[in-house]
Amino acid sequence: MTARSADEIVDIAGIGFGPSNLALAIALEEHNQNLAPRQQLTARFVEAKHRFEWHPGMLLPGATMQISYLKDLVTQRNVRSRYSFLNYLKEHDRLNDFINLSTFRPTRLEFQDYLRWAARTVDVQVDFGTTAVSIEAMGDCFEIRLDGRAGGVLRARNIVVAVGLSARMLDGVAASERVFHSHVLLPGLAALPRLRHNRFVVIGAGQSAGEAVGHLHQTYGSSRVHAVFGKYGLTPADDSSYANRIFDPAAVDDFYASSPELRTRLMGYHRGTNYSAVEPELIERLYAHEYAERVAGDRRLFMHGASAITRIDDSEDGVRVDVMHGPTGLTETLVCDAVVCATGFRSGDVRWLLGELSGSVAFEDAGPQVTRDYRLVPTSPLPGDIYLQGGTEHTHGISSSLLSNIAVRTGEIVRSVARSAAGARSDSAVERAGR
Repeated sequence: MTARSADEIVDIAGIGFGPSNLALAIALEEHNQNLAPRQQLTARFVEAKHRFEWHPGMLLPGATMQISYLKDLVTQRNVRSRYSFLNYLKEHDRLNDFINLSTFRPTRLEFQDYLRWAARTVDVQVDFGTTAVSIEAMGDCFEIRLDGRAGGVLRARNIVVAVGLSARMLDGVAASERVFHSHVLLPGLAALPRLRHNRFVVIGAGQSAGEAVGHLHQTYGSSRVHAVFGKYGLTPADDSSYANRIFDPAAVDDFYASSPELRTRLMGYHRGTNYSAVEPELIERLYAHEYAERVAGDRRLFMHGASAITRIDDSEDGVRVDVMHGPTGLTETLVCDAVVCATGFRSGDVRWLLGELSGSVAFEDAGPQVTRDYRLVPTSPLPGDIYLQGGTEHTHGISSSLLSNIAVRTGEIVRSVARSAAGARSDSAVERAGR
């Protein structure tokens, strides 16, 4: 973190510094290599968190990645990059040990360590503990007003917004000490008061729900764990080779070129690769636990399929949860110590950040209009371009908020900014020559 000069204007202001904008910082560094200083792109990033973090609340013991380590920050864009996961392993003297694991999927804990290593290693200016509160168009640049540790104004010719996803709770249910989203599972459990009922309820039918159920069942050996979901049974995630092509970089081109009707169909066909689905091995493990307990006559794991939560009453004594079984209409009341809502996420609405500038950007029912290189489509002149990393699922497909394509996507954004910068320098040279 270095001080900003009052007249500094960077080529890129990055809002957020999670994996997406970390990958962007690396792509910028590699783009600038071997370029003359005047041709290099400059950037500064702001991040609300006080240090680099990646899903710390779900770093469950033994939990592994759901994608290959080859879909790291760089490999699909630059296989020779020093920021690859393989080079991370080499620098930590674990390459051969990892090879002996015979897996493509490291643990989440190790992948977070890789991301933190990359964040420490890349040559980038990041203001942690700092939030972007508004953006204004001021002449030839954007002015981003900042609050927090590095409060003030950041001036930039272009902006890349990567603020990630926000947790979605059940309608009408507010987060509390005993009712919280799976995204904060570990800190939520650590902050719980003394257990009185030895019972937990987990809501949801996706991977996070399955992992939360498994963790609670294993960690709290005397407690009962109730999983509640609308499906009749948990659905296996589709991790087959052909289905995984939906995450390929080429699939982004195909999706973007498709009609809105085809996009909807494609999303429907392939939701099972990422949404409301659980890895088959985890399903089998949970089923084996439940069956063994039935045999032993000592039940701790309960699966409430085809069911819905009709009421949550949170009090100091515990949480009363009404669970209605859809086929019979019968309702069971569970008094528990905590409710974990593994109820998914929603993309952040860029309009809250743009403020009055929202009127200068095109929106449609599904979200903002976005060009193929992730630029918001302006409806009136702006000082530069605003790019989105995330929030483009309606235009770029299912991988827009996932790790799968960040290496390729950030390379495309850097090339787009570089083209604009080169054009601006050329126009300036022509203007000077004509004087």
